[in-house]
Amino acid sequence: MYRKFTPPLLSLLMAACGGLQQPTAEVSVPENIKPQSNESLATIVRAKGVQVYECRAKKDQPGGYEWAFVAPEADLFDVNGKGLGRHYAGPRWQSSDGSTIAGTLKERADAPAANAIPWLLLSAKSVGPEGAFSKVTSIQRVNTVGGLAPGEGCSQAAIGTAARINYTADYYFFTAK
Repeated sequence: MYRKFTPPLLSLLMAACGGLQQPTAEVSVPENIKPQSNESLATIVRAKGVQVYECRAKKDQPGGYEWAFVAPEADLFDVNGKGLGRHYAGPRWQSSDGSTIAGTLKERADAPAANAIPWLLLSAKSVGPEGAFSKVTSIQRVNTVGGLAPGEGCSQAAIGTAARINYTADYYFFTAK
């Protein structure tokens, strides 16, 4: 289900969020990754970067190997393409003003696009100074492209090898109403 935001409501939201970029797109998401009813969309942050994986021995399967997720490494942009900050291990999102939020996975849903990392809902907590991101309470990762672990190439000979897989995603930042 799409959420409709009127211009006056968006103006109020932007003022409450310290000037975050006004949302310009809507996305339909599965029920399990919708934010709480007491949250409103504050901004859309676009990410372009890599998902980093490492070849490791499987813990539950002797002689088996797998690509294990290590961390994202991405640059963040507003909807107009202006740089906003970065996304990295934790997971964390850091604004150019230093404000930083840490996410904790709440729910996931398969991405509609083939070969794309899942869509997520994460709770968010400010872990840095006050700024553009400090009031964010939850994050949706949607519109993902790429980023899945390699399907092959992980073996005993490759243990410790990193794979950096290109991805893009939109992160919808929500704040308390």
